[in-house]
Parts: sequence; C-alpha cells; structure tokens
Amino acid sequence: MKKLCVWAVAALLMAACTPKAEKKTTDSGLLQSNFQTEVDGKKTDLYVLRNKNNMEVCITNFGGRIVSVMVPDKDGKMQDVVLGFDSIQDYISKPSDFGATIGRYANRIGQGKFTLDSVEYQLPKNNYGHCLHGGPKGFQYKIFDANLLTPQKLELTCKADDGEEGFPGNLTCKVVMELTDDNAIDIKYEAETDKPTVINLTNHSYFNLDGDAGSNSDHILTVDADYYTPVDSTFMTTGEIVTVEGTPMDFRVATPVGLRIDDYDFEQLKNGHGYDHNWVLNAKGDVTRKAATLQSPKTGIVMDLYTSEPGVQVYAGNFLDGSVTGKKGITYNKRASVCLETQKYPDTPNKPEWPSAVLRPGEKYTSECIYKFSVAN
Repeated sequence: MKKLCVWAVAALLMAACTPKAEKKTTDSGLLQSNFQTEVDGKKTDLYVLRNKNNMEVCITNFGGRIVSVMVPDKDGKMQDVVLGFDSIQDYISKPSDFGATIGRYANRIGQGKFTLDSVEYQLPKNNYGHCLHGGPKGFQYKIFDANLLTPQKLELTCKADDGEEGFPGNLTCKVVMELTDDNAIDIKYEAETDKPTVINLTNHSYFNLDGDAGSNSDHILTVDADYYTPVDSTFMTTGEIVTVEGTPMDFRVATPVGLRIDDYDFEQLKNGHGYDHNWVLNAKGDVTRKAATLQSPKTGIVMDLYTSEPGVQVYAGNFLDGSVTGKKGITYNKRASVCLETQKYPDTPNKPEWPSAVLRPGEKYTSECIYKFSVAN
C-alpha cells in the first residue's frame, strides 16, 4: 500500500512538471486551431509557407485566402503587410474579399447578364445592379481542397457546377501559390470547362506595406499603363479606353496614392469614390515585365507586380469605414490598403472588342500573378 501511494505521488509530480503542449501559432501571430473547423461539411485549415529568408505566407482554404504575409522591412523587422482576420469564424461573420481567390468572374458584369453563342445568361445582381466578383456565393466563400506540395507551395482546387451563380459549364479550377526564395508570391491559375463559359480569376489581397493598417496615403504607386477604363456612377465601365495623360489616373511616374485621390472635381474619382479602376497595362500580358510597384516610405518595403493579364484593378480601400476589426484587434479605417487585382477588363463578356474571357471545352484557362517583395535602397 505504501509503495502504491509513493508511486501515485510521483506520477502526480511528473504530470505537474510536464510542460503542456503549446498551441501552434505562426510568425504573424495566427493560431492555427482558429482555422481548423468545418464549413458546409468540408474541413478548413491554415497552411503556412516559409522560404529560406524566413518570409512567411499563411493561407486558408476557406475562399483560397491569403491571411498574412510577413516580410522584412528596411530595419530587418518582419511586418505583416495584408489585411485579414484571426479566425474562420471572423471570415464568416464579417463577409469580405480580404485575401480571397475571386471567381468565377472577378470585377463586374453589367446588369448581371451576358450573351455567349446566342444564349443569354442572367447572373445575380449584388452590386449597384451588376454582378460583382462572381456573385454573392463566389469562389471567395468556397472551401477549396488543399494539398501542400512542398513547404513553399500550396495547391488549391475547387469545382463550380453548371448554372452555379448563373454561369454556364461545370468548371474545375486549380490555384497554386508558391513562396519563392526571392521573396515573391507566385500565383498560377488553371481552369477547364465542359461548356462554353467566361472566367476571370484574381487574388484580392488588401496590401498595407506599413504593417500597421494605417492610411495608404503615403504609399507610393507606379502603374505602367498609358490608358485606363472609365466607370459610371455605378462603377460599371463605360466601354471607353482613355489616356491617363494629364489626369489623376497617371501613375506612370511614382506618385503617393493619397496625393490626388480626393480630387472629386475629376469625375472618375467622384464616380469611384477614389481609385477603383482598371488600368490597361503596357505589358499586355508579358509576365516578365513589371506592371506596377507599391512602396512604403515608412518601412521601405517594396512590392513589384507582374502578370500575364492585360489589366489590373487598383482599389484603394475606399469602402473600408472603421466598422471592421481585423487581426490583432486592428480597426480597418477608410483607405487602409491598396489592392492590385490582375484581371481581364471589367464587363469583358459584354465587350467583344476587349481581350476575351471566354473558355471553351478542350481549352485550358491559365493566368499568373506575382507579388515580389524587396526593400528600397
């Protein structure tokens, strides 16, 4: 009996001294367990990519979203440069496009309708009478199947049924996000269909290179584009392609985002409530040619954009209004970010003279977007 008591006391002492398993957190402070749940019968998780420079990118398969991006600033301090939430429940309860894979058609389709091969298709109208970002149940709310191919590469796949959100064709989609050793996030998209359809995929990360989600007004933006596509008061493209020359839309020379953004005497800034427009890139789909650059004077962080797409939507967070609290309890106020969404032009399905967004059976849709990070000299 005495031996049994001694053994019991020893066991209790060992249990008390054994350290409890710590909950796994990322460099950006995310708790992985907050992303491990089940939505619509499918499991969600958080996937962490790291390169040899200790850059970290966290991605969830809920909407194929980039949740955090940790990059070094001019002093070597790691900064999280994208907006997002701390848990899947926040992404569900606070609907947003933060970091999401957008589809089946990024940006707007006029009046939510288009005609393809003499058949008219009606889509949901979820934004000023138009269909925005594939409708209210677009890809940003899908649960992707995830496969971590390497410590630096994640494959996400999903399917969209014929008629889903009004779009034709059973679509299979693959997104591969790779964190390269030169501090770039290389995103490659592929898709196939069994019926003629339209497709336009992009990533909707909200970048703030200051790392504190403050105002974007001092961020320096360069866009290699001589032309852009104007919009009306409902944010719909007018069908014109006009010069940036002599307008606040000219970012061919590096310019602070906030310098002219409130010049509402210029009708396009009034219509867009600031910058929310598609620029016609001079690179014309050449992924080796730099399309745009965003830089923070505060942290020295530079982000260069490359894409195989003909356009980029620059959205300056005009509709953030301080009502949303994001990661680490930070309030996201108006213009706390800049989005650079590589894409076909808005409403391309209704503008046959623009680069086509049509995908047919037997063809493969491909697209590439690269966000490359560095520090200013």
